[in-house]
Parts: sequence; C-alpha cells; structure tokens
Amino acid sequence: MIIKNIFWDVDGVLANLNYAYYHFLTQHPKYAPDYKDMKWEDLPKVLPISPKYGALELKTHPTRGVEMDKDFCADYAFFSHRPLYPNVVKVLKELHDLGYRQFTMSATFDVETKKKLLNTLLADVTDFLTIECVQHGKFMHDSAKEDMLKSCFEKYGLKADETILVDDRIYNQYAAIHVGAHPVRMRCEFTSDLPEDLNWIPEVKDVEDFKNWLLANTKLH
Repeated sequence: MIIKNIFWDVDGVLANLNYAYYHFLTQHPKYAPDYKDMKWEDLPKVLPISPKYGALELKTHPTRGVEMDKDFCADYAFFSHRPLYPNVVKVLKELHDLGYRQFTMSATFDVETKKKLLNTLLADVTDFLTIECVQHGKFMHDSAKEDMLKSCFEKYGLKADETILVDDRIYNQYAAIHVGAHPVRMRCEFTSDLPEDLNWIPEVKDVEDFKNWLLANTKLH
C-alpha cells in the first residue's frame, strides 16, 4: 500500500483534550463545586462514552452536555489547555524528512480561535504542516471530516487511496472509508473498542506507534 499523505486529527491524537476537560470540570467556577474532587480516572463516569464517538466528549454529559461544551469553547484559558502528547513534534518532523505530506483538520465553532490555538500548539512544525479548520455546520455531514477530506483532496491535488486519516473518534473512521482513504485509530485510556464492522482498522497507542506501523506496513513510493 502506497501512502503519501497523513491527515492528523488534533484532539485526542496530537493533543490531550482529556487533560483540558479534566481541568475545565475541576477548576471552572461553574463546575468546580460539583467536580473539584473528581479523580482523573473518573472522567468516563462524568462523561459517558458514546458508541458514536468512542472517546470522551463534554456533549455526552447526561444533563449539562450542551452547556458544558458551550462554556468550554467560550473560555480560551480552558479551551487551549491541551498539551501535545509526548514525541509529537519529533515524529512529525521525522515523517516530514521522509517525504510525507502532513495536514491537520478541525471542525470548530470559532475558526479564528481554533487556528490561533493550533498555530501556537504546533508552532514547531507549521513550516511544513498544513492546518485546516472549518466552521461547524458548513458541510453536510455531522463530523465534517468526510467533506473536509474531499475538499482537501481537490485543493491540494491528493489521491484518496494514498491518504491516511489518524483519528480517535469512531464516526471519523467511517468518514475516511467513505471518501476512499485509509483509517487508523488512535487509542488512549479513555477510548472504547471499535464496533465489529470496523474491527479490521489498525489501532495505535501514540504517534510513535503510528510511525512504526506506517513504516512497517506501507510504502511512500
């Protein structure tokens, strides 16, 4: 299999969104009274993992999900408090040196705010990493990934079958498949298993693990 292009999801793949969620729930003035004593391992009890997502989402809180999501996105201090996972810069640079084209893509409520965050977070690799953001609701599909991938294929002259999407969300695995790209699932301690119809998708534990899988199972030319 020839792979030339890598599309990275940011939250849950390159950056630790769960870290931001934890600090938001335990420190935000509105939510700290209820969650200030919450332990890290109890995050899934507060934010039950939906089979659709397969990972933590504020929106899955049983009673205050919409409110939490809105407050989180509106407070840049909490919204931006998501560190890169270990070795992200190192691995992205190594893959660039090998000749891979790399992109990130995010759907967000505020494109300018998210671009600001990503350009700060990924400042060490923006000389070669293409950052794409889109407003929620601009495209037809729920995740926007399917439409964003198609748009990027056309914009940058890429072939779908030479492209990998690395993502932790389950619904985005379907998006990659629908456009003819190759999905790879990133796992963390708070991701649920793939459904049976997707159990053929490769799963990796971090970016270093992905790099090793890529070099062992695909070719650049």
